[in-house]
Amino acid sequence: MSQQGYVTTPPYSQAQPGMGGYPTGFGSAAPQPHYGHYGGTGQPYSAAQTGLLKPASSPHGPSVSAGHLPPAPSQFGQTSLQNGIYNPGTQMPSYAAPSPGSGQTPSFQSHGSHPQSIYQNTAPPVFTEQVTNQLGAMQISGYGSSQVPPQSAPSLSGPPLRPSFQGSQAQQFLPPISSSTSQGLPVAPGVPATTVPPGMAAPSPVGMHVGLAGPNQGNVGYQQVPGQPSMTGYLPQQGGIYGGQQRGFQPNYPGAYPGAPATGAQLAGPQQKKLDPDSIPSPIQVIEEDKLRRSRQLFVTNTKGQVPPLVTTNCVVQDQGNASPRFIRCTTYCFPSTADIAKQSQIPLAAVIKPFAILPPNEAPLCVVSHGETGPIRCNRCKAYMCPLMQFIEGGRKYQCGFCNCVNEVPPFYFQHLDHVGRRLDHYDKPELSLGSYEFMATLDYCKNSKPPNPPAFIFMIDVSYSNIKLGCVKLICEELKTLLDKLPRADQAETSAIRVGFVTYNKVLHFYNLKSSLAQPQMLVVSDTGEMFVPLLDGFLVNVQESRPVINNLLDQIPEMFADTSESETVFAPVIQAGLEAMKAAECSGKLFIFHSSLPTAEAPGKLKNRDDRKLVNTDKEKTLFQPQSHFYETLAKDCVANSCCVDVFLFPNQYVDVTTMGIVPMSTGGSLYKYNNFQIQTDAEHFLNNLRKDVQKPIGFDAIMRIRTNTGFRATDFLGSMYMNNTTDVEVAAIDCDKAITVEFKHDDKLNEENGALIQCALLYTNVAGHRRLRIHNLALNCSLQHADLYKSCETDALINFFAKSAYRAILSQPLKTVREILVNQTAHILACYRKNCASPSSAGQLILPEAMKLLPVYMNCLLKSYVLLGSPDLPTDERAFQRLLVTSMDVVGTQSFFYPRLVPIHKMDVNSEEFPAAVRCSEERLADGGIFLLENGINMFLWLGLNSQPELIQGIFNVPTFAHINTELTTLPELDNPYSKKIRLIIDNIRNQNPYSMKLIILKQKEKSEGIFRQFLVEDKGMHGGASYVDFLCYVHKEIRQLLT
Repeated sequence: MSQQGYVTTPPYSQAQPGMGGYPTGFGSAAPQPHYGHYGGTGQPYSAAQTGLLKPASSPHGPSVSAGHLPPAPSQFGQTSLQNGIYNPGTQMPSYAAPSPGSGQTPSFQSHGSHPQSIYQNTAPPVFTEQVTNQLGAMQISGYGSSQVPPQSAPSLSGPPLRPSFQGSQAQQFLPPISSSTSQGLPVAPGVPATTVPPGMAAPSPVGMHVGLAGPNQGNVGYQQVPGQPSMTGYLPQQGGIYGGQQRGFQPNYPGAYPGAPATGAQLAGPQQKKLDPDSIPSPIQVIEEDKLRRSRQLFVTNTKGQVPPLVTTNCVVQDQGNASPRFIRCTTYCFPSTADIAKQSQIPLAAVIKPFAILPPNEAPLCVVSHGETGPIRCNRCKAYMCPLMQFIEGGRKYQCGFCNCVNEVPPFYFQHLDHVGRRLDHYDKPELSLGSYEFMATLDYCKNSKPPNPPAFIFMIDVSYSNIKLGCVKLICEELKTLLDKLPRADQAETSAIRVGFVTYNKVLHFYNLKSSLAQPQMLVVSDTGEMFVPLLDGFLVNVQESRPVINNLLDQIPEMFADTSESETVFAPVIQAGLEAMKAAECSGKLFIFHSSLPTAEAPGKLKNRDDRKLVNTDKEKTLFQPQSHFYETLAKDCVANSCCVDVFLFPNQYVDVTTMGIVPMSTGGSLYKYNNFQIQTDAEHFLNNLRKDVQKPIGFDAIMRIRTNTGFRATDFLGSMYMNNTTDVEVAAIDCDKAITVEFKHDDKLNEENGALIQCALLYTNVAGHRRLRIHNLALNCSLQHADLYKSCETDALINFFAKSAYRAILSQPLKTVREILVNQTAHILACYRKNCASPSSAGQLILPEAMKLLPVYMNCLLKSYVLLGSPDLPTDERAFQRLLVTSMDVVGTQSFFYPRLVPIHKMDVNSEEFPAAVRCSEERLADGGIFLLENGINMFLWLGLNSQPELIQGIFNVPTFAHINTELTTLPELDNPYSKKIRLIIDNIRNQNPYSMKLIILKQKEKSEGIFRQFLVEDKGMHGGASYVDFLCYVHKEIRQLLT
């Protein structure tokens, strides 16, 4: 099999002007590196003559093959999202000592072996979908049109599900593509050059010819690809027919990518046939298939490099030597053995690590291991911690490190004899030898200044300016804190929390409070010199909640009254963080600040900000300044906070621009969270805010954390993406890390990987728990390695890839124009799929699009990413909202990004009130809505209940307790609690969704055809975006065109 890169088309690092009809905005850009993220080296392609694909040697790996398609117009923009708030997860189970696993299967097989786990953990069977459709020279039109094509009769759900895989053979059949009429902007084959805007090439008069199978037009049929097994019983998947598209310019497209000139010209042409969305891969079907095959099964981690169930599949994980996918998910579970293969495929090699992920009650909590005063056993050379990847030799007297191959002496106290297969006799008694994840108790050597840490502190800092008082926020916060302080995080089996608390109120000046338990009343101390911030008291500022409860309650009663008549509207912000930081320094402890802030900090003080919201910069080279902080002051402040283990959470209540970009720097760098409530109204938003606050205060968390990733010889961690700070190239530092934060790590080769040993990863996190004890949390993972492209592609996880691409792109916009970042994403998508076609797929017509089975959703998810607020580049979108979403996604795990970019659309009218099952979601498209339907849409941040005009009266009566559709009050944000099965079921569904997400979601009720419905439709990500952005079908056609360019 050929292993060199393609020899086609110019290198991605030299973007082509007017690429694919994305006028100058999508083609001409500064040379950009293309591999992995936005800083690597591109894989050069040299131009070649167009022609058929050179046949590949043999079929490898599952693939989806699509027939030739009509060319599609080229511009695509993106849809918008409105963000809500963040809410932490549930409490983590306390650690329990492990019971000796006498009857367990071996925890981790030696590097070369691949035993099968309890159920099939490998990729789905090999299959190929081939869709052929001969549409002559027709063109898919309206790629950039702002008009919505006419809807056919809405279908309430996707194709019916049939039993999934039966044996190893299956075949997929698709109904014929329905030929619907497009009312976009058809481009006639003979458009004169004069109608094309200056600088643009005239559209090619020839469409993409499609069809392998004879002359029948508009039919889709599957054909067996030579060398591929047939499939039976496979779900009617939205299969694989995508076409290329014309590189013509689409005028009249309001949401085109930046750089597209606005024009009112319309190019005439005949009405065209359109690709049937049901004939292309469906995220819903892939998700449902995975649930059918793997839901509620046992996923045993005793095999190297096995691909876990999708994040949307609920399964039970049994740790037997590799970390649970709840802690680590990879973009591929089989790394290429050489850097050359990695560069050819362009698949990023990355892991999304969520060290504090919450384990469900039916899975064993992490075990805590103590090696006494000597501390954890580590390799002398690379300092890796004892784990199942170490090999004991010489009768157990020595062990060889799996990461650096160094041979180490086993300490006398740790010695144990080996059995007949070379395994220690106490293998199953020691978590560090048999499990993938566990904790070590750290010794004083792992503590600052070799002293045990003090218990952490929470400081609540409340903005008492006119705005917050008038909104009712201050009274609301104070009332909630009275009960919330009883629910602070506590250590294992502790009766009370060791966390101490303090309070500050502020506007232009800061008010500190002495809450010493011996006082009858709290004492206020005012600091008006915000230029040189200091804490005016040490004793009595941070107190134990139980000891000072009467004084604390007294203070919380008094604060709203003290400032009830304030007229002070100006606020400070940076000095508030400095005050909390100084308090932590003085108390020599780590902790977290909870800041409740209302407006842009314009008062004269360090960190003063000005309103710089200039949407004229959107779609220019200066747009990146909107995502850069106003000054370096906050970056320096963030660095100080991390150095002193002071994490910052900010709750914003703005009614205008507050420069989220700058104010979010400190939360993002310290491992904190940012919540934003636009135009806060206490009647409709109070519960939303309070739910977030409760989750944020109570969630499992570790303080003063340092994380290091170790790998075996051949590759290393080179880049880190997330809410964190890095003082050097290897150590990830965060003031605190909670159960919802994930850090994405990219790996690069520095040598060749050994296929027998595989790729080994160890994540070590040193942190202080809520009781003030130092701990080391270890996660180990062994991956496969291969010299074959096919092994790499069939082990990919698309959800993890999108997490990496999103975080990389969201960081890249700080330094590169938006159009360049989007272009890199599209190019890399095409490159990944072209490499598969060239190296793995069976020989077939160049007009077919063939997708790897494990990555057939890459195009739809990538289009969703491109249509996100952050990458959209529309002056209609609030700058703060774009900055806010950028910060949210930066710390998300794979579950978070999966639901954020492809929302879940649930047909509530199909719920079975007599079943515990929830209705299966449908595809995110307007075509799936129905006048008689009720749909719930959620993306982890937002939640909408959409009511069709002809909704069933009994459902309306049961859910809302009103006689007719017209009587429904759309101002409601919670559904009435009624004693009937419909009400109970829908509230159960909503509660279940909220409990699974870190953010509380405010319910917004919308009626079909009402003006407010627009905000809902922008989440229907398979359609054209309201603010610009291609439909899924059109983007797929564009990607196919790019792939063909690469291959020819």
